[in-house]
Amino acid sequence: MSGASNASVSRNIPIGAPAPRYASVDALRGVTVAAMVLVNNPGDWGHVYAPLEHAAWHGFTPTDLIFPMFLFIVGVSIALALMPRLERGDDARTLTRTVLVRGARIVGLGLLLHLCALWAFDLPHYRVMGVLQRIGLCFAAAGVLALHARPRLQWLMFATLLVGYAALLAAGGSLDPFANIASRIDHAVLGVHVYQLDPVTGRGHDPEGLVSTLGALATTLLGLRAGDWLRRGDRRALWIAGLIAMAAGLAWSLWQPLNKNLWTPSYVLWTGGIACWVLAMFHRLIDLRGWPPLGRAFGVNAIAAYAGSAFMLYALVASGWLEPLYQQAFAAWMTPRWGAFVPSLAYALAFVAVWWIVVRVLDARRIYFKI
Repeated sequence: MSGASNASVSRNIPIGAPAPRYASVDALRGVTVAAMVLVNNPGDWGHVYAPLEHAAWHGFTPTDLIFPMFLFIVGVSIALALMPRLERGDDARTLTRTVLVRGARIVGLGLLLHLCALWAFDLPHYRVMGVLQRIGLCFAAAGVLALHARPRLQWLMFATLLVGYAALLAAGGSLDPFANIASRIDHAVLGVHVYQLDPVTGRGHDPEGLVSTLGALATTLLGLRAGDWLRRGDRRALWIAGLIAMAAGLAWSLWQPLNKNLWTPSYVLWTGGIACWVLAMFHRLIDLRGWPPLGRAFGVNAIAAYAGSAFMLYALVASGWLEPLYQQAFAAWMTPRWGAFVPSLAYALAFVAVWWIVVRVLDARRIYFKI
């Protein structure tokens, strides 16, 4: 996820040639990370505009596209970075070790973040799973498949994940919060170390739980195949696959609704189809037409920006500075003029702006943090 970007990429890349850097992928990754930081840091969680919140359970908002977009780009990046190295003759076992170690490091960073959150927020229990943990697991699994499975087997794995996970959810009966089988299995395995416990029933739920990671891995595998189309110059495949996936996702949602918490198969297809179209659009505008790769600075330091912004939040909370900062710099003078939603959004935008400055400085000095 680091390095300099080329302004353009030729229409067709010889398979044995060195892998080019796609500015569009860096830019799309960066826009996605910036969106992550934005929705994770409102000034007041009680006053957030509806499009910047996740759907309460079933349903879909623009915010529900952010995480699957990032995992989709993880798959794209694997295709662009690993597969050319394999085709050039790099040792598959060495590459596999690299993938597994990096995946473990991402998981470890997520565990460290949750340890800091436990301290900063004085939480009653430690949470095991999370965003970085899911990214690390999906990166490792998709990376191994990219190195050891042919495209046909990758598609078979994608279909198996969708059908198998759908069957599991259906066998569990209810898809309601805490009562669905994914939450029940997560709670049985992780115990109290989940994101949320129902005070009435004692059941647990985690939106980045173990079972729903099956759906997240399917999203990553779709990104892997999309990345292979991109490097081969097959832009038409991106547009066609995007249309088919969105249509299939909407049709599937009539049976199993779009649900980010459960990462349902309909949600995989719907968000994956959108991601294919967005990737195709970014590639056309940035790589082929030369538009500026806005967001690139975030994209080449993606994990560092995400983790750094989280550490910054925890430090503000632990120090007791967060609430006074928000009240004095934003809420006190904005709320009487424009209501409570405007200062909450303004704080989130300011938070993103601070980290935009940080990653711009790092990029200017060619400092790229790798996990």
